Amino acid sequence: MIDAFAIASPFLRLLDAETAHCATVAALKALPPRTPAPDDPRLAVSAFGLDFRNPIGLAAGFDKNAEVADAMLGFGFGFVEVGTLTPRAQPGNPRPRAFRLVDDRAVINRYGFNNDGHAAALARLSKRARRGIVGVNIGANKDSDDRIADYVAGVDAFADVASYFTINVSSPNTPGLRDLQEPEALSELLARVIEARDAAPIRRPVLLKIAPDLTFAQLDGVVRVAREKRIDGMIVSNTTISRPATLRSLLAKESGGLSGAPLFDLSTRMLAQVFLRVEGQFPLIGVGGVDSSEAARAKIEAGATLVQLYSALVYDGPALIARIKRGLIEFVDRSKEPLAARIGKSAPALCRSA
Repeated sequence: MIDAFAIASPFLRLLDAETAHCATVAALKALPPRTPAPDDPRLAVSAFGLDFRNPIGLAAGFDKNAEVADAMLGFGFGFVEVGTLTPRAQPGNPRPRAFRLVDDRAVINRYGFNNDGHAAALARLSKRARRGIVGVNIGANKDSDDRIADYVAGVDAFADVASYFTINVSSPNTPGLRDLQEPEALSELLARVIEARDAAPIRRPVLLKIAPDLTFAQLDGVVRVAREKRIDGMIVSNTTISRPATLRSLLAKESGGLSGAPLFDLSTRMLAQVFLRVEGQFPLIGVGGVDSSEAARAKIEAGATLVQLYSALVYDGPALIARIKRGLIEFVDRSKEPLAARIGKSAPALCRSA
């Protein structure tokens, strides 16, 4: 089969990162619907009351406006997360605001929740045939007077069409947003979100997405509140504001959230810390630097039931999805045990070495 990404990639690299992404989304919208190849049943996962055909998901940020969820499911993802979506449309931060760090296989972005708003995304999601799991990542408008009310509005708006909700309080690109990870603010936020979820006709899972830059003391508070409010899961992690010393690209000085390969170690260690603190109360999704089956397996062994990726698509294209799944099946064959048996196996060692 012709690898369209391999053909288009040299031309996309001539464009700045955001323009190339917009061109990719436009091309995906023009593609005819495609049915993904059947997955090996050994990749099937159940979590949050949902049945996933495989554990590999598309992280939020790629499909900000819920335009190509079905197209991405067609490439073989087990689930897709759209957004981040805010009640009102907003332009985000000034351009340029996305940068490829090619030498580091990384991306820096400072988009600032640019999106078309709830109404436009809801109209698109309402037209779906509802095949496949599509989560909705919700956030707050930059100029909101009541940011918690914005999250509640997201639950109310998408209750009929979301497979699950992700509460994004961890983007570094909206000033003050990460303050919602503080225990008192987080407790109020989750209480109001859960109340709105429980009042909806259909009970949708609620997940919390956290930053990888939390101190262990801050993490203790976040997990304590998450457990008290009995949320359905956590996503670990969002982009980082840190800059590893190993970065080689001159663009590493740009402000914003860093994702891709350099985020892998930090996010995986944070995942292990969360896994031990959660003590099996709810499942976790591991995200950050996943670009191979080995990286996906490492996330699982650190405590993830499911895995998400995004930045690696910039460098490897959608063929990566099938490669990761093949690698996981080969591992299952070699180890003679299901992936579920590997969840959290390396977490204690990762935490001791942190």
